[in-house]
Amino acid sequence: MTKILVADDEADLETLIRQKFRQKIREQKYEFVFAINGNDALKKLQENPDVAIVLSDINMPEMDGLTLLTKLNEVSPLSKTVMVSAYGDMDNIRTAMNRGAFDFVTKPVNFEDLELTMEKTIKHVNQLKETLQAIKENNILKMYVDQNVLNFMGTREYESSLTANETVEATVAFIDICGFTAISEKESPDTVVKMLNRYFEVIVKEIISQNGTVDKFMGDCVMAVFKSEFHLDRAIEACLAIRNKIDSLPVELSFAPKVAIGINSGEVISGNIGSSTLKRLDFTIIGDVVNTAQRLQTVAGPSQILISENCYEKVKQSFNCKSIGEVKVKNKSTGLHLYEVLN
Repeated sequence: MTKILVADDEADLETLIRQKFRQKIREQKYEFVFAINGNDALKKLQENPDVAIVLSDINMPEMDGLTLLTKLNEVSPLSKTVMVSAYGDMDNIRTAMNRGAFDFVTKPVNFEDLELTMEKTIKHVNQLKETLQAIKENNILKMYVDQNVLNFMGTREYESSLTANETVEATVAFIDICGFTAISEKESPDTVVKMLNRYFEVIVKEIISQNGTVDKFMGDCVMAVFKSEFHLDRAIEACLAIRNKIDSLPVELSFAPKVAIGINSGEVISGNIGSSTLKRLDFTIIGDVVNTAQRLQTVAGPSQILISENCYEKVKQSFNCKSIGEVKVKNKSTGLHLYEVLN
């Protein structure tokens, strides 16, 4: 359902809109909120932060539509405004557009044209939300995003509109490039960074191919997250492909790249972690499942993929695994029975 705010002081407009869009309202495709002027519109927006589009008149008491436009970005940065006014001269149209209006419809209203304009605006808002959601969930895209968008991602409006701290089922994989620290100590920074990025490219492509996301890069280690259906199976498939691809890379500067991988699956907390003061918030996951996956990675040797006993029980019919026995890991009072995924 799309929520639409109508700001207009004409008393009969609410009745007219409810009549013209009664089918969409009945089908729960549209929900309308009404305001009698700009001040009232700002109040209604604060009460309804999920408003997608605003239909606003220009000539209204207390606060007119053009003034309202200058304040909407602060109150509702993701919503878009369509001006609906009898004042359709070029000066008003240009002023409205310069202040951030998405489109302009003149009165008397052609409701067929208005609905087409509304649908176009709704589609634009949904695309914007999907784009920001994708950026939020896949930090690698931050390399290609304008700084203004990243700053916006740290604002209160962004947090409240697009993020929900929740508990989800997921699989976490930590993929470490073994022994890379030795290269960083003896080669030039440019050489080190280029080599590391080449290895990361291989790793990231396989994660994405299994619908996983890169949660973060941690030095020469990648933290990947897999959600939705068969997330554990897809994580293992991705890590097997990563191991095989990295193992097949040529020796460079006497360095033969290998990966050590830890995988764990279960219930995690998903949310925005960081500092709103610094406007640096990472959408990430935390919890014992994550910590254990990282511990398994530290235990794993070169070209080794380790999983917990719980994961093994879920995938033993699909993957060839070998028990490596009980292993003591950091911050665990008892040892964990671990399995190596062979193929």
